[in-house]
Amino acid sequence: MNKVAVIGLGNIANRHRRNLKMLFPDAELLAMSASGRVPREAVSDCDGIVASVEALINAQVELVIVASPAPFHAQHAIPLIEAGIPTLIEKTVTTTMEDVQAIQRAIEQYQTPVAVGYCLRYLPSALQLKVQLDAGKIGTLYNSHIEIGQYLPDWRPNKDYRDCVSANKLLGGGALFELSHELDYAQWLLGPLNLQHAVLRSSKELDLDVEDMVDILALTDSGAVTTIHLDFLQRKAHRQCSFVGSQGRIDWDLIQNQLILTTATETTVLYSDPEWDKNQMYLAMIDDFVQMIGQNQHTCTELLEAATTVRFIDEVKQQANMT
Repeated sequence: MNKVAVIGLGNIANRHRRNLKMLFPDAELLAMSASGRVPREAVSDCDGIVASVEALINAQVELVIVASPAPFHAQHAIPLIEAGIPTLIEKTVTTTMEDVQAIQRAIEQYQTPVAVGYCLRYLPSALQLKVQLDAGKIGTLYNSHIEIGQYLPDWRPNKDYRDCVSANKLLGGGALFELSHELDYAQWLLGPLNLQHAVLRSSKELDLDVEDMVDILALTDSGAVTTIHLDFLQRKAHRQCSFVGSQGRIDWDLIQNQLILTTATETTVLYSDPEWDKNQMYLAMIDDFVQMIGQNQHTCTELLEAATTVRFIDEVKQQANMT
């Protein structure tokens, strides 16, 4: 790679610029704000600032990471796709199915490599969990419980939480979109989820115009019951799942990067590496995307797969509004 770019100037964009510099130290790296403004403040890990997607196209960049707020992903990504520039779009890929369909039409017409940034699929314990579930390690799956909670004001301590994307409805905020990793890996591990019931709540504590608590009940195609809880409220970060089957139970702690198998006769640690550098997920995701660009074997999350999460969020919102 000789020239790469990142759209967006938030925390995840900062990480992507840093990682691109690590992976391609000799490449020129261009940055662009989501709004196109030219920032007065210094931008880290950057060789130049541009004010438009057209400027990136004219600069003949070879790879772009779109890390702007999700409602802007389509308007940023589609011109790049039409120009044949490989584009990695941060999660959530968009906030509407109309935008998903517009991006998909561009991909089909121009055959440009496009992937979506669900980096948790590269967490070692996640990869090991998928192997175990696919192999039927716990027999017939009966129940899954997926839970994530973290206090929103602690996410970015140097910034008022009410001003961040997560709290802003117009920027794709709310627990459903911001914590969509859980909705993505649930379907990656378990297959399609058939929504049964959903409850969205906004606490008085945070006083947001978006949901800060989500509770979902769904069924897999095989009939296993899956419950999903997302929140912005837990003071100590919590990210754990359990999978209960006819032959045992697997508990997954994403923060500790750990898997524990419990059967009738023993408890076994299948995987544990709490000190693993989680930035390696993001590096692996970019490496994988480069393989996709080169038409090599890859495991990237492609648009049609990421679209299932947007569609599921739509269903949750519609169902919750009906109750």
